[in-house]
Amino acid sequence: MSTSETTFAATEPAAVIVLAAGQGTRMKSKLPKIMHDIGGRSMVGHSLAASRTLEPQRLVVVVRHDRDRVAQHVLDFDPQALIADQSDLPGTGSAVLAGLQKLDEKAPLEGTVVVTYGDVPLLTAETLRKLVTHHDSHDNAVTVLTALHPAPEKYGRILRDDAGNFLDIREFKDATEEERAVTEINSGIFAFDAGVLRDALAQVDTNNAQGEMYLTDVPKLARAQGGTVDALVMDDHMEVEGANDRVQLSELGAYLRQRTAEMHMRNGVTIVDPATTWIGTDVAIARDAVIHPNTQLHGVTSIGEDAVVGPDTTLTDVRVGPGATVVRTHGLQSSIGEGASVGPFAYLRPGTELGAKGKIGAYVETKNAQIGTGSKIPHLSYVGDATIGEHSNIGAASVFVNYDGVNKHPTTIGNHVRMGSDNMYVAPVTVGDGAYSGASTTVRKDVPAGALALTEGRQVIVENWVVDNRPGTAAAEAAQAAGTQADTHHTD
Repeated sequence: MSTSETTFAATEPAAVIVLAAGQGTRMKSKLPKIMHDIGGRSMVGHSLAASRTLEPQRLVVVVRHDRDRVAQHVLDFDPQALIADQSDLPGTGSAVLAGLQKLDEKAPLEGTVVVTYGDVPLLTAETLRKLVTHHDSHDNAVTVLTALHPAPEKYGRILRDDAGNFLDIREFKDATEEERAVTEINSGIFAFDAGVLRDALAQVDTNNAQGEMYLTDVPKLARAQGGTVDALVMDDHMEVEGANDRVQLSELGAYLRQRTAEMHMRNGVTIVDPATTWIGTDVAIARDAVIHPNTQLHGVTSIGEDAVVGPDTTLTDVRVGPGATVVRTHGLQSSIGEGASVGPFAYLRPGTELGAKGKIGAYVETKNAQIGTGSKIPHLSYVGDATIGEHSNIGAASVFVNYDGVNKHPTTIGNHVRMGSDNMYVAPVTVGDGAYSGASTTVRKDVPAGALALTEGRQVIVENWVVDNRPGTAAAEAAQAAGTQADTHHTD
């Protein structure tokens, strides 16, 4: 039966067991395999998030390799998870037994137990819900989630009778050539009756080609005891693909990227080039937003309605308000107000808050800067540790000098302020409402409201300096020629 045929309402399982004990040596990494990231989450993070949508009474993660590191990572993502340690006995059956024993510590578990894996990040909550619904509605002892795979290779095979009823699961190494020709595979993901699982695991041995305690022996034992065992065929085999090396991890990441982009597009977002657009799992995008090519949206970034982002933009934990425009920008932990504009080539560091209809323009860097409604920093400036009021303008090539070599200091700019180009604000300093400054002003003292700030110093001109001091240079020759032309002009 396909998962698309299930119509019953899902019930909450008694527990979910997530298997996360593997070493993942083919990753060739100091980082445990299940902690590798795709779509802004670790692989086990994806698995935990999908499992939690079932609202199980309890959830346990079975660990072994790099135990403390993996356990801490799991608890950082899901503080309510239980941690179980797999014994030295190899095999998925041994791992599930460790998880079940942890669940049984207070009282023997009753009800449905789902078993899934920490390295299947594409498995959706919808598919898990369909598995539980099918299992409960048919009063099964065991339900195995299966898939029709175009290249089944090393997967275990699902064996059925002539009527299509489930018979057994055959591990690849134990399968005959005829059985290996079957394309329906065991995903390794199950729903069990807790009592059936407990009794069957007590009977599972290691008499097989790999000398392991196979979880796949449980369905056969359950049938032998009169239980109903069923197989539910899922719609997309990619959901249960794992990543054993970085090539496969990249393939899963690309598939998730496309699936995520399609979800947003079906929800009313325009993504001009999905192939070059990467959107994290936790990113929210409102309808009628437009995402241009070569854009990466990470973390808990949110994009408002009618906003335009990209091209060539990377945002991490950034809120972009409705109707805002962000072009060729790198932003982190910042907020961009409604109708504001940012870029091109802007750098928003953490703590940047740009108000509605404000502007952070070309080659501007900001950090810990609160910029009010309608205020603008159009060009070639650095604004750090600053508060800028509403409807103020900071001239081009301005620098907020916030660091004295030991401590950072704040600058405050009032409302409706007009600052000249090439200004230096030596913090701490305050510029009052409605104040102005001239070009190349160094603001070292507070500027009162409505005042004009200037840096004193008259312009000095030394006539014929180049000709006298740089004789024979191109500049001197040009100056001499200009002088000759001027003399001729005056003679006429």
